[in-house]
Amino acid sequence: MKLFNYVAAASFAVCAAPTFAEELKFASFVPPQHTVTASLIDKLGDGMAANSGGSLTLLNYPGGELGAGPVEQYVRVLQGVADMGWGLPGYTSSQFQKTMIAELPGAIDTDAPGYVALWNAYEGNLKAEFPGTKPVALWTSEPNIMIMRDKVIRTPADLAGLKIRVAGATAADVASALGATPVQMPINQVYNALQTGLIDGVFTGSSTLDDFKLDEVASSFTMGAPLGRLSFFAVMNEAKYNSLSDADKAAIDKASGIELSKSAEDAWNATGEAGVARARKDAKNTFVDLSADGIASFESAVAGVVDAYVKSVGGEAAMAAMRGK
Repeated sequence: MKLFNYVAAASFAVCAAPTFAEELKFASFVPPQHTVTASLIDKLGDGMAANSGGSLTLLNYPGGELGAGPVEQYVRVLQGVADMGWGLPGYTSSQFQKTMIAELPGAIDTDAPGYVALWNAYEGNLKAEFPGTKPVALWTSEPNIMIMRDKVIRTPADLAGLKIRVAGATAADVASALGATPVQMPINQVYNALQTGLIDGVFTGSSTLDDFKLDEVASSFTMGAPLGRLSFFAVMNEAKYNSLSDADKAAIDKASGIELSKSAEDAWNATGEAGVARARKDAKNTFVDLSADGIASFESAVAGVVDAYVKSVGGEAAMAAMRGK
């Protein structure tokens, strides 16, 4: 009888033992207070946990804890150092030639959601640029603006010879068309580069005013020029995804994709608007809000950039898909 009771008790203990959750690692190169954390990483993690009944969890490793350097984010996921991560196609432009069409001025209508354009083009045109991974979100930033250390930019001529930081190849083409000298570097190096005068300015989204405090080392901001936008990805290691149960895969699928992408893009826009509103209140700052004629002068200067780039990468079908055609 005692043996039976022991076996029964042991069996009950095994049945009652909690199921251990599978914890996935998310690599982020920015501090935890960055816009991406709440709008994408936390949202994805919460969705995965809820959809899986707690069998999947997501742990954020911010500030480069899984390896320093935003340029290496994609490789970090591909090699399995992280299960998921986010980054900018522009940092490795040669890999994402068609994806980066989304960054060109006018390639996507200013008022059109970038995340919709990217997902429209993904399956038929962009998928080959994401080997070994499964995108969980694709989105774009708010429109780029000019953030200048001390130069006030009102016309393309004002940019002649200035060193302008850009994120990738498409923005470099835009800067060159405007007479500037493009300097590619990751965003986490821009603050020091502006502060020391290594660069004169940067073409980037206004969300960097809050996320990277760039207005602390800049004093002039030009709004309305057709400079395009930035694109972003969040990806999961494909082999890791395939190793999961069907139920856990479904939990990730439900938490990711178009709605997660919208969350990130909406948050980028909100952060950008808040940063500009705050910076406008600082007496040291000069804001140039271009008139229609002023915008037209910049449009004329960059007019040939889009067609030339799209043709060079064979991206006509990709751009048509982004435009919903």
